Amino acid sequence: MKTYIALVRGINVGGHKKFPKAAQLRFLIDLKLKNPQVYIHTGNWVFSSESSEVDINTLVSEKIKATYNWELPIIILDASAFKIIISNCPFSEEKKLESYFTLLSEAPSATDISLFNKISYPEEEFYIGKRCVYFYSTKSAARVKINNNFIERKLNVSATSRNYKTMVALLKMTN
Repeated sequence: MKTYIALVRGINVGGHKKFPKAAQLRFLIDLKLKNPQVYIHTGNWVFSSESSEVDINTLVSEKIKATYNWELPIIILDASAFKIIISNCPFSEEKKLESYFTLLSEAPSATDISLFNKISYPEEEFYIGKRCVYFYSTKSAARVKINNNFIERKLNVSATSRNYKTMVALLKMTN
């Protein structure tokens, strides 16, 4: 049995797609996922299953669609892949504490990565990994150009972003 982390994009943000934390936990229990946990209320789940990431993603997506009529990007990674993503963060310790991790549904194409790497905005730094864009800025997250929507458009993949604190908390929950 593997431990997984699922990141659901777009719930409980700005009063849209309300899905309370208790309802999220009940949702995971109803799906028969083992040892379900929910971190804060914005779609950060930890659970165990014998199924594959793809099968769990399909199961969760179909249940959300049937229950709420929402189609939401969901990124699911096993705990070991999640740990590697965190440990591969290229920023200094000081920057890492203030950085964001944009997790990707799949690896972007080499062409899209090449075009993305040509982008440059003052006070914004990024590195593209296989399934993550590491992002740091001295500006507030609300004022940056390289945000989640921008990354999705330029790399042609679904994505969802979390800050370093959330990433570390989720990893700790897998133990």
